[in-house]
Amino acid sequence: MSTISIDVKKQFESQSFHLKTSLPAKGITAIFGRSGAGKTTLINLVSGLVEPDAGYIAINHEPLFDSQHNINVPIEKRKIGYVFQDARLFPHMTVERNLCYGVTKRDEDYFHEIIKLLAIEALLDRYPSHLSGGEKQRVAIGRALLSKPNILLMDEPLASLDTPRKRELMPFLEALSNQVDIPILYVTHSQNEILRLAQHLVVIDEGRVVESDIIERVWASKLMQSWQSFSDKSALFKGTVLEQNDTYGLTKVALTPEHYLWVQHTNADVGEHVRLRVRASDVSISLNRAEKTSIRNILPCVVKSMSLGGKGTPRQSVEVVLSLDEERELVATVTQWAIDDLSLKEGQKVYAQIKGVSVSQKDVALEPHL
Repeated sequence: MSTISIDVKKQFESQSFHLKTSLPAKGITAIFGRSGAGKTTLINLVSGLVEPDAGYIAINHEPLFDSQHNINVPIEKRKIGYVFQDARLFPHMTVERNLCYGVTKRDEDYFHEIIKLLAIEALLDRYPSHLSGGEKQRVAIGRALLSKPNILLMDEPLASLDTPRKRELMPFLEALSNQVDIPILYVTHSQNEILRLAQHLVVIDEGRVVESDIIERVWASKLMQSWQSFSDKSALFKGTVLEQNDTYGLTKVALTPEHYLWVQHTNADVGEHVRLRVRASDVSISLNRAEKTSIRNILPCVVKSMSLGGKGTPRQSVEVVLSLDEERELVATVTQWAIDDLSLKEGQKVYAQIKGVSVSQKDVALEPHL
């Protein structure tokens, strides 16, 4: 299996880093953590902008750095594209010249493929001073891709943009994940960006990788749950499209062989995978399966654990973890009154009633409420 292998140490004056993980060599891996934790340091070590003190970095078993064998591939030979927080375009060059800067041999077919992907055909004759922030970043991404890199590094590319420009750029970032066949390491502080873009998630804390796995597993971890506010507590699932109901405009998605959800129609084929997000505030608990109800999604499950809500949660709020099977879990947020009234206990069989599901699939991001 193609992978990016990282196991490096770096000592700065005030902090030491030991970053060790194995990442998929395709799709978007989000790098998440507090400021100063080591997110940008990680991608700078991969790029060669920062040299490790010891260890190794390899892409598909091809070493970029290996201290034991005295290997340190120069930056210009690593075939790495880098997109910074600010676009860093040359102000005296047109968009087209910026795009081709650093390209040794222009491939016309590939050039037109990239400008079409990023919808920048109409910008080629403009100068950076006549571009919006979102347009500048699209040009910066295009420039990085036109160098035909083996890996693309992105250091919070939306951080310097206002909300409208972020919304403008997000669909293009989503398209990258599906249409560009190279790994993308994406540094971000934004949980929304993680949910919209990433397939794999790395969490760094105090110079160490503390979580690294597919996003559904890391999102469910106690560490990641601690980052989520009361209103944002949620569970992620990778589902498989089973059926399209054109009469009601709904899509049936399987979570397990025994559990499925109806969600707002998505442009996905039967058998295709989609990501589902279920917020804890959209899940209620019943001891019996309701027969006459407007809620379409009712799942049998088992109470796994119950705990008082953390900091910032309403008084007497209880987080209930509900198991669908050995791997998949829902989270519900209910009152202590409800716990007492239903006499809920760990191991008890109950029904989760789900009134809202978010779906993110390829270029589609929907917020249905059923």
